Amino acid sequence: MTDTATKPSQGGATSRFASYLSPIISDLGKNGIFLALIAVVALFSILTIQDGSSVLLRPQNISNLIVQNGYILILAIGMVMVIVAGHIDLSVGSVAAFIGAVSGVLAVKMELPWWIAIIVSLLIGALVGAWQGFWIAYVGIPAFIVTLAGMLIFRGLALVVLGNSNIGSFPDEYRALGNGFLTNVLGEFELDPFTLLIGAIAIVGLIVQQVRTRRGRQSYGQEVEPTAWFIAKLVLVSAGIMWIAYALASFKGIPITLIVLAVLVLVYGIVTNRSVFGRHIYAIGGNRHAAELSGVKTKKVDFFIFVNMGVLAALAGLVFTARLNLAGPKAGDGFELEAISAAFIGGAAVQGGVGTIGGAIIGGLIIGVLNNGMSILGIGIEWQQAVKGLVLLLAVAFDVFNKRRAGRSR
Repeated sequence: MTDTATKPSQGGATSRFASYLSPIISDLGKNGIFLALIAVVALFSILTIQDGSSVLLRPQNISNLIVQNGYILILAIGMVMVIVAGHIDLSVGSVAAFIGAVSGVLAVKMELPWWIAIIVSLLIGALVGAWQGFWIAYVGIPAFIVTLAGMLIFRGLALVVLGNSNIGSFPDEYRALGNGFLTNVLGEFELDPFTLLIGAIAIVGLIVQQVRTRRGRQSYGQEVEPTAWFIAKLVLVSAGIMWIAYALASFKGIPITLIVLAVLVLVYGIVTNRSVFGRHIYAIGGNRHAAELSGVKTKKVDFFIFVNMGVLAALAGLVFTARLNLAGPKAGDGFELEAISAAFIGGAAVQGGVGTIGGAIIGGLIIGVLNNGMSILGIGIEWQQAVKGLVLLLAVAFDVFNKRRAGRSR
């Protein structure tokens, strides 16, 4: 009697435990790229310990990480939209160099006001995107070919504009785009209170957004993770945000580059998740023919995707030029590879139809931490390139593996 009564009880407990763990395991799988970022940060935090503290996690280095990788993260935002739609853009590095050169002529040689130079540069970036978008969307030439041509065209034009020389000494307001900090807004303190306040506001916004999303899924009868796991995630992420805010408050405050990135992430997050245009991008990447039959104007969407990419490439060029205080012939080298790698490492699918802005940002941060950590350790550039290539290969292989496993489970 005792055995037969105990066995069902044990089986029921095991079943309940398995059902409890199932959504947690599923959630961990969906957030694998975030866990990878944590693992990379943890690894280099240990490897870069000097004089009792980790060089990687020092406030100055955290601030430098954001500033040094800002232009790549900006490009990654546009690149993930291009890849989701089933295209690729190899020209963004050259476009960034070209726009940086143009802004140098406008702001330094022609001595136009800095804000006019920035606005005109962004408009020229939009025209560059429209030029490439026309050939891709309306003429039907594959994006790979058009942007490969664009990579050569705009690299050449950058050299023409610069006259094979450097243009430097930009106005202070222009330089603030890449090197400026928002600090001492509430007065001079050892820890900048304004930075801490912004961090607290970000945490509140995150909690409100996550709670609303969870309640929305519950109202539609969708499966959600256990409450304890949901709270644990919010606590961990909130602690991470506050720790970054504390580090920035200990140094110079909030980098202007971070403000630009935050605005872009918010805007493009809304565009991709809640707008008709965003849904059309995913529809085209998932099945272009089905999207056309559903009434999606695929040519128009493709055109504006590349207009948008042109604007973001221009903005990245401005941020990079402002950071160096120099527009030079070598600017933009390898930017396209970094942006594409960030998108794919962040979970974008090679075939299109899959990818998120947040994933691309995390992918870009992984690349940034790898670059920074290996530089601190004194690893040569040749090995840095090899490691980044291996990480990209493994990320895409993981995506392919997941798709095959999902296909077999059906």
